[in-house]
Amino acid sequence: MRISLVWLSFAFLLLAVAATVARADDLRSPWDDLKVTQTTVAYDCPSSPPFAKTLEVDSYYIDSHASIIDPKKQAAFQTASEPTTHLSQFAALAADAYLDKGSRAAALCVYSLLDAAAKADAWTGKMPGFQGVYVQNWLLSAVAISYLKVRPSGLGTPDQDARIQKWFALLAARVREYFDAEVARLGSDGENNHIYWAGLAVAAEAIADNDSDAGQWAITAYRMGVAAIQPDGSLKAEMNRAQMALHYHLYALAPLIMLAEFGEANGLDLYAEDNGALHRLVNFCVAGLEDPTLLQKRTGVAQVVTLPYAGSDIGWAVPYVHRFPNPQLSSLIAKAPWVRYTTWGGAPPD
Repeated sequence: MRISLVWLSFAFLLLAVAATVARADDLRSPWDDLKVTQTTVAYDCPSSPPFAKTLEVDSYYIDSHASIIDPKKQAAFQTASEPTTHLSQFAALAADAYLDKGSRAAALCVYSLLDAAAKADAWTGKMPGFQGVYVQNWLLSAVAISYLKVRPSGLGTPDQDARIQKWFALLAARVREYFDAEVARLGSDGENNHIYWAGLAVAAEAIADNDSDAGQWAITAYRMGVAAIQPDGSLKAEMNRAQMALHYHLYALAPLIMLAEFGEANGLDLYAEDNGALHRLVNFCVAGLEDPTLLQKRTGVAQVVTLPYAGSDIGWAVPYVHRFPNPQLSSLIAKAPWVRYTTWGGAPPD
């Protein structure tokens, strides 16, 4: 019954999406039309990290709200996930070096790193725990978006493109398998920010592989996100994160904005979905960024805040303000020391 409530309620929407996707020759990314003048600027490509099929990682939160971090558990998680983190970071940095400097060497570095991982079927196994699936998901989002940034360069060989795209499909299949099961469970991670990040990862794979079925899955994940936005702009699941409520509202908003940008690249106005619900979430988050005590009053605890805001806190606002000018957001962006975030492939669309 739970599956029917979550998925079948979107059936008529999926039919419309299928028709839209079917009319398109190719799914597109926000970087497909970006003009990059290629250069001979050197790029020091790092060696690939050690590859594996699975990961043994555990959550580092120790309370019922998943808001309090155990430093030892966090250190253990960071050590165990270091290879995937490094691959994501290496690929994103190289992809942005190509966009910023036109470096052919940087684009070739992205291809080299991802092709090596593809040949190893890196981290495509069934993860022994949910935290491993999250890492698998974040990895796919990071590397697939990095790939989309350099693919228009034409510097990859057909064999490299085929291997990398096949690897993305294997990772996406794991992500979808896990979350298809989770949405059937009331109160699961199929109802919070994780499904939105899964939507972004699968959307990136869909565009890389021109996979309309994956594209439909990603849009459904997006629509689940906007449907969860309350009249005041908050998200119930993220409000339950106690001292981390502001952080997780921002963390949930980021992939939804990126998904909306992917929609724009493919002629879909996802910002307008559900009467523009995403704008309510943006407004709620901006108010929280300006005054975190607003969430403290709702949760009963002071919010964990690290100033100045950067990365996933505010990077999502870069593409948003280009479409929807907002002086408050522009001011926050101007104060940010960086707006890159590895999990969405480095620099946001601009």
